[in-house]
Amino acid sequence: MALFADRWAAGRELAGHLAHWRGTDAVVLGIPRGGVVVAAAVADDLGLPLDAVVVRKLGATGQEEFAVGAIADGVRIVTPGAMRWAGMSPGDLDRVEAAERDELARRTDAYGARIDDLAGRTAIVVDDGVATGASAIAACRAARGRGPSKVVLAVPVAPARWSAPVDAVDEFVCPHREEDFWAVGQYYDDFGQTSDAEVLALLHRDAAGSATEDGR
Repeated sequence: MALFADRWAAGRELAGHLAHWRGTDAVVLGIPRGGVVVAAAVADDLGLPLDAVVVRKLGATGQEEFAVGAIADGVRIVTPGAMRWAGMSPGDLDRVEAAERDELARRTDAYGARIDDLAGRTAIVVDDGVATGASAIAACRAARGRGPSKVVLAVPVAPARWSAPVDAVDEFVCPHREEDFWAVGQYYDDFGQTSDAEVLALLHRDAAGSATEDGR
């Protein structure tokens, strides 16, 4: 049995570690797609508004799930060591990035930023887990660009030795720091792909329309 039944269960557990933000002016920012489900559970539990911060992973050639970097609005992160491990040239990276830029633009148009002004507020960036950390760091730096007073990165699970860079994250919250870590999905019984429709439904709920436990 995995740590979490699904992303909703992970979000409810994570919310317990963020309880001190309940009722504050903080905003929960989910990383689409799967991270928005976790973030919705957190936002519901804490009574906080939900928004998205769109990121695209730059996957290794032929091993797209392995991130060599990530991009977000005004942010580009590349991990040279990961590129060397994947045997990727700068030209390979350029081709991957060009395709991901198109998808980043599409998702940004689709999901948007519903809360324009984060000035003086706390941004709680949520994903369903951290593997290499490239997407999470890109998301936090993109959120920082929206002017919050503090950026908190909150994920249910991450490698034990991973840490968030201090220039991107003021506080890192992770209840499960795992030694034998190879992929986020190994910690979920249900780690199915989240659809655009599900993300949009969560982001555009009205204040009275919080999700039920099974996400419907």
